[in-house]
Amino acid sequence: MAGNSSRKGAIRKGKKGATVGSGGNRARGLSGKGPTPKATERKGHPAARRAAAAQRRSDGAPRRGQRRNTDAPELLVGRNPVAEALRAVIPANALYVAVGIEADERVTEAIRIAADRGLPILEVSKAEIDRRTGGILHQGIALQVPAFSYDELPDVLELVAQASTAPLLVALDGVTDPRNLGAIIRSAVAFGAQGLIVPTRRSAGVTATAWRTSAGMAARIPIAQVTNLVRALKDCQQAGMQVVGLDADGETTLDDLPAAADGLVVVVGSEGRGLSRLVGETCDVRLSIPMTGQAESLNASVAAAVTLAEVARQRRAA
Repeated sequence: MAGNSSRKGAIRKGKKGATVGSGGNRARGLSGKGPTPKATERKGHPAARRAAAAQRRSDGAPRRGQRRNTDAPELLVGRNPVAEALRAVIPANALYVAVGIEADERVTEAIRIAADRGLPILEVSKAEIDRRTGGILHQGIALQVPAFSYDELPDVLELVAQASTAPLLVALDGVTDPRNLGAIIRSAVAFGAQGLIVPTRRSAGVTATAWRTSAGMAARIPIAQVTNLVRALKDCQQAGMQVVGLDADGETTLDDLPAAADGLVVVVGSEGRGLSRLVGETCDVRLSIPMTGQAESLNASVAAAVTLAEVARQRRAA
C-alpha cells in the first residue's frame, strides 16, 4: 500500500492531507554516523594540517616557502651526458648502471673511466634508477655528482687583486638555463676571466648539467654565489673595477668598449628580458653587440663569448 511504502517520495495520507515521505532519511539520520574521527584525521582541521606537515618533513620535503637542500648530490643521466661528463673529469661520487643493460660503446667507456678513477660502480635495478631520477629518461645509466662548492665574493675579489693580469669577472643576471651557465663558464676560462658571480635566486646553479656543458671548466675558475647581485656589483666597483652590462639598447657598442685593459665586470642578462632594472642602473656602461638587422638578439652564452673574446683581443693589442 502507498501509505506503508518506504520508497522515497511515497505519498502518505493523514488527517492533514497527503504528504510526501522522506524515503527513510530522517530515520537513518537518527541512527548516527559512528564515532567522531580523530582531529588528525579530519580534513582541514589544524591538527590534521600539522600532522601532514610533520609527515612531509620526515619525507625530506621542504616547508612552504623553504628552499630545497642544495647541498644534496644529484644524478646526471643518459649515455651521452654521462660519458661526456666522465671524459671531462667532473667530480663524481658513484656510477649507477641498470642490471641487464644492453651495453654500447658509451656505457663501456663510462664504466672504464669510472673504474680508472676509482669510482664506485653500482649495479641497481631499472626501477631503482627510475625512483632516484624521478622517472626521467636515463637509458639505464646515471652519474652521481656532488653539490658544487661556491666561493665567497670577498675571496674572489682578493684573488683577482693578486692576479698578474687585469681583473676580469663575469656576472649573471637572470640566466636560468644551466646549459647557458656551463657554456659561459667555458668561455670565461677560455678568454682569461678570473671568476664568476651568480645570484642565489632566479639563476641557474652549477648543477650536473652545467658541469657537463662547461666540459669540466667549472673546476678551474672560482664561482661566487651572492644573495644580492646589485650589492655585489657595487663591491666590485669599490674594488676599482668597471661594471659593463650587455644590453640590446645600450648607449654604446662593443666596438667602443671602454677601458678594456682595466678591471672589468661583464654582466650578462637573460635572453628574454635582458638586464633587470636595478642591475642596469648599477652598470657604469651598457653595451650592445653590433648585428645585422636579420638577428634581433643572441643567446646569453653566445653574447658572453663574443664580449669576452673582444675584451681578450683588445687586451692583447694593448
